[in-house]
Amino acid sequence: MSETGMKPPDGGKMHWKRLGKYLMLVLGGILINLILSQTAGWLKLPMYLDCIGTILVSMIGGFVPGIVVGYATNLLKMIFDADSIYYCAINVLIAVLAALLHRKNWFRTWRKTLLSVPLFALIGGGLGSLLTLVMYGFNIAEDFTGPLAQQINNTLHSVFASQVISSIVFDLLDKLISVVIAVLIYRALSGVFKDLFRYNNWLQNPLSREDYKQAERFRPRGMSLRTKIVLVLSISILVIAAVTTGISYYTFRGALIQTKTEMAEGVSNLAATKFDPERIREYLRDGEKAPGYITSEMELSEIRNSSADIKYIYVYQIREDGCHVVFDPDFPEMAGDDPGALVEFDDAFRPQMGKLLTGEVIEPVISNSEEYGWLLSVYTPVKNSEDITVCYACVDIDMTQLQADEFRFLARILSLFVSLAVLILAVFLWYAEQGVIMPINSMAIASESFAFNSEEERAEGAEALHSLGIHTGDEIENLYEAIMKTTDDSLRYIAESQEKNEIITRMQENLIITMADLVESRDQNTGDHIKNTAEYTRIIMEELRKEGHYTDQLTDEYMADVFRSAPLHDIGKIKIPDAVLNKPGKLTDEEFALMKKHTTYGGEVIEKTRPASGNISYLDVAKDLATYHHEWWNGRGYPEGLKGEEIPLSARIMAVADVFDALISKRCYKDGFSFEKSMDIIREESGTHFDPLVAGAFLNATDEVRKVVEQRQEQPQDEQDKQS
Repeated sequence: MSETGMKPPDGGKMHWKRLGKYLMLVLGGILINLILSQTAGWLKLPMYLDCIGTILVSMIGGFVPGIVVGYATNLLKMIFDADSIYYCAINVLIAVLAALLHRKNWFRTWRKTLLSVPLFALIGGGLGSLLTLVMYGFNIAEDFTGPLAQQINNTLHSVFASQVISSIVFDLLDKLISVVIAVLIYRALSGVFKDLFRYNNWLQNPLSREDYKQAERFRPRGMSLRTKIVLVLSISILVIAAVTTGISYYTFRGALIQTKTEMAEGVSNLAATKFDPERIREYLRDGEKAPGYITSEMELSEIRNSSADIKYIYVYQIREDGCHVVFDPDFPEMAGDDPGALVEFDDAFRPQMGKLLTGEVIEPVISNSEEYGWLLSVYTPVKNSEDITVCYACVDIDMTQLQADEFRFLARILSLFVSLAVLILAVFLWYAEQGVIMPINSMAIASESFAFNSEEERAEGAEALHSLGIHTGDEIENLYEAIMKTTDDSLRYIAESQEKNEIITRMQENLIITMADLVESRDQNTGDHIKNTAEYTRIIMEELRKEGHYTDQLTDEYMADVFRSAPLHDIGKIKIPDAVLNKPGKLTDEEFALMKKHTTYGGEVIEKTRPASGNISYLDVAKDLATYHHEWWNGRGYPEGLKGEEIPLSARIMAVADVFDALISKRCYKDGFSFEKSMDIIREESGTHFDPLVAGAFLNATDEVRKVVEQRQEQPQDEQDKQS
């Protein structure tokens, strides 16, 4: 609640209702995917139909709902197919593409709609088939015997490329049907239904379409908060993904090696039971002639052939000079592996030589050589009846398949992380957009457009802020409440300040009139001179601006200052003696020289009031009026003999007003001229005494001038005599 007591019209319950609508939209998309996917499976159709809901929801609600639908669909499909989880990335990427193309208005025309089908097929068929080949091994492509793949293979001579291309081609039909159905459903939906999800700011009151787009486009001077959030979140996800993938990989690798090791140990223990350790010397000396040798060798060979992982199985007696072959059924044709033959130590076993020579148990050894490949070797000591190690039963496990298993594992992990990372990034960015970026941008736009020019504009700006109704429930809402309070306080302060300024302005204006009246009351030759001249200045300035003259100077403020300070133009007469000021006859040269000093006296009087009055703009204008209103356009005036535009504009305006009022007014030493005669004199002295543009504006405003004169003449005669 703000200080004004205004409560935003939409509260937290309405925000959660909007979020509930999105959940219903997501559930609807998931159901569409699952129902159509299972239907295609039951009917054994050559397509999946598992992304129609994803595309449709992405078009209606944008990136986040579409990504959630794509991810959740594959999670639920695990009930029927455990490997579906690894294809989450494909459905997520389809959601991203659908939302992006919808933003680019691709689905408004059928031409672009059909052009989007190959893009979806590249993701579903291309990336999907690549992911399948990576996860299950590239050799499964050799099992694909479709006629299309065969034809492509006959041209490209690549089973792998044929598999990928044929998958894309087959997926074109699936994506064509999926896109067309999704677009048809979208077009059938009413605009009201789609608008429920189009502008999804659910942590504040709904913005209009124009305001929402303006808030989206609002850009700061440097890196935007959106970019910073994406950057930090992306780096965090990458770091977490790298660490988690690394840990998972090494855990998986360790588990595989442990499995292989346990297998090798079991095989070597089994191999140790297939010959008589008491006959090792006979085996070494007589070979196949020794009793039971051939039988033992055959059994060892059967163990070797029992598993594709077992690459070699043999029995060695370890001595100082090397490994002496007891059994080696893997290479019976090699002369070097005959019973009793000497085999050099492998470099990988040299760290274990001490234990091997003493007949101890050694740790499994992993080696990788060009001759034998990547092997896991387990040596099990075989002891005789005297508990003396007479030989080692040895097994080499082929580790080449381990690399393929690791690669497939990484592919599955990365597939999961890609889909999960996109989902997390989209959800967090969406929440940041709704809970941070959009409220801040909305406040910034409303505050930026807040204008102090008029009371109406200030009220509209405050109303715009209040109407945002931000309810994030965190520091953003606190900031919003603080801005609203500051705005309300500012409005009250401005209103109070304006009221006080108006009072001060009225006091100042009354003081000016009072001062001018004091001066005029000493001059028996002037009546309501100060009022008439002020009106004439206003008429001249309005006409000048109407005619397009001096528009850069004639601002509203400047015109108000001239009109307000016009009564002070003769303030310097306060220093002129009464005998000179009210002399009925012609002034002597000395007296006229003294009278002319009222201009400089006026400037000095006004200048002395400045320290007490502060920096009031119209005092500058008043000083110019008082000092220079007797200067002539041709430079023959006083006190400084300025000419042309050297004379301040305000003084040039006052010169016309002052002379005209003197001409038409009755004085104790003369009768007033007629209106026409007075106007003729102004016309005659244009370009000599007066600025021709100023004089022209005065003459062009004859009707307005005549109204002022007639109003004066309509006053009762006794009032005129009293003023005179």
